[in-house]
Amino acid sequence: MNEAAILAMGTVAIDSVETPLGKRERCFGGSASYFSYAASFFTRTKILAVVGEDFPPAYRAVLEDRHIDLSGIEVKKGEKTFFWKGKYAGAMNEAETLVTELNTLLSFKPQLTAQDNQPVLFLANIDPAIQYEVICEKKKTEFVLADTMNFWIANKRDDLLKVLGRINALIINEGEARQLSGRDNLIQAGDVLRSYGPSIIVIKKGEHGALLFFNDEFCALPAFPVRHVTDPTGAGDSFAGGMIGFLARERTYDFATFKKAIMWGTVIASFTVEDFSLDRLKCLTGEELTERFAAFQNMITI
Repeated sequence: MNEAAILAMGTVAIDSVETPLGKRERCFGGSASYFSYAASFFTRTKILAVVGEDFPPAYRAVLEDRHIDLSGIEVKKGEKTFFWKGKYAGAMNEAETLVTELNTLLSFKPQLTAQDNQPVLFLANIDPAIQYEVICEKKKTEFVLADTMNFWIANKRDDLLKVLGRINALIINEGEARQLSGRDNLIQAGDVLRSYGPSIIVIKKGEHGALLFFNDEFCALPAFPVRHVTDPTGAGDSFAGGMIGFLARERTYDFATFKKAIMWGTVIASFTVEDFSLDRLKCLTGEELTERFAAFQNMITI
């Protein structure tokens, strides 16, 4: 794994998280952080992001230890890193956002270089206007995938629709799929979302798995059962990282490969939720990953 196969734009952040099993103050977070770490089990990723002077060197070292290219992370002097504080309760299906401080994201303008020739582009959850700028600027791309969230769907729908017209695949959770499509039925929602541009839609359903709409083909896969969920933060980004990391390594984007990629993403996300921040991924071994994938494969095979 020498050159990065994926260019990923997203957030590298500082989080404070509380769940029924405990709390962590100012821990490592961000969509690009979880994504790139999960993808690193398959291939290398270059991150496009911005942080402030307060971003801890120890967190940077976490990504460097996985040979993730951090040359695209801009450090803004005199400014603070994007900060999110959230709380989970009950079944921990959804976080209550307590604090969001955009900080450096307010003026973020990602800068691509002539060396950014990675075949796969992933646009993590961020302002769709910025996503669109990167799509237009990056010329050499085999496959483009994007994520989004309810805030952008509600407040920047027109910008988001422009993005959808330029990508191959959209990754979205079930609530956002209903919001964006205007359909309660997720099968209908998948059809509507494909009509916006992307031929491939992956709808995340949390503990209930994922749906894949691939041109005119379809499949539904369950989640891997996890007995002890500690912190769901970053599970969706880890899912995307595992899935896209596998796709980028294979450089094959057909239906069968996508199904297998979703399985890898599901398995990696099942480890992420077992501890706070990236702590479980940091101690995850290739052997553990392979064993759980085999167990998952056996679970869904009749």
